[in-house]
Amino acid sequence: MSDAAGLSAEIRELAAERGAVILAHNYQRAEVQDVADFVGDSLGLSRQAAATDAGTIVFAGVHFMAETAKILAPDKTVLLPEPRAGCPMADMITGPALASWRSAHPGVPVVTYVNSSAAVKAESDVCVTSANAVAVVRALGAERILFAPDRNLGSWVARSLPDVDVQLWDGWCPTHDEVTVEQVRAARAEHPDALVMAHPECRPPVVDLADAVLSTSQMLVFAAENPAEEFIVVTEAGLLHGLRRAAPDKRYFELAPGMLCPNMKITTLTKVRDCLALGSGEVFVDAEVRPRALLAVERMVAIG
Repeated sequence: MSDAAGLSAEIRELAAERGAVILAHNYQRAEVQDVADFVGDSLGLSRQAAATDAGTIVFAGVHFMAETAKILAPDKTVLLPEPRAGCPMADMITGPALASWRSAHPGVPVVTYVNSSAAVKAESDVCVTSANAVAVVRALGAERILFAPDRNLGSWVARSLPDVDVQLWDGWCPTHDEVTVEQVRAARAEHPDALVMAHPECRPPVVDLADAVLSTSQMLVFAAENPAEEFIVVTEAGLLHGLRRAAPDKRYFELAPGMLCPNMKITTLTKVRDCLALGSGEVFVDAEVRPRALLAVERMVAIG
């Protein structure tokens, strides 16, 4: 038995003993995805956390994701295997900074990407995901909104809804924001029959080159259902593992160099095992912050 197989078996045994469920984000290492009970995007996994009967949730992702799970499942123990796993974009805005921005624009709804801290969600009117941002903002019916923290996702919303004045916070995902037009064009030249799937966290000129602009969960569905046989995947490389499982008969190509999020890759099987064995990395949300953050998430869910 390989080291990975041995660790995976140990993890599954510990999870059964502890009554724990293991959630892994689409960008995690392949072996971490394989040991998980559920693999998905951040909000989908948080909904799994709220719905599960398990008393302990091991969230293989980054801090804001585990925090969102705790917001939705306050009575459960939420463990983050690698406490250093953060999100640079989420760190580009704070609760007080958003409150100040909001006070300078009275009456303007604040729309916040779920890739944000609980403190930031608590200062927001509604949250969005990369999959539903356009639909949620459309449903608000507002002429003007404040969008935080991702300027690129906000730009995609603005371009999709030209009648809405979208004011952008200047935040970004380093992994997606660094993608260049030249990289995408080079991939197209090398794979001329492939469709380009790009995440809306990419810059607008990159998005313009895509055949489809999709969240990670949408990419999995699109690749499986589209008759095309080849796809250029413009998002973090961890998704390729899920794509190959969802539609193994198709071919997927990365950009060169590949897109890697160091925070997502810092979680290993050993850290998942240690987290379960020791009960380490527990995530908490301030009792005064949680109800307001939950309201912003619930408003999004109510819109659909």
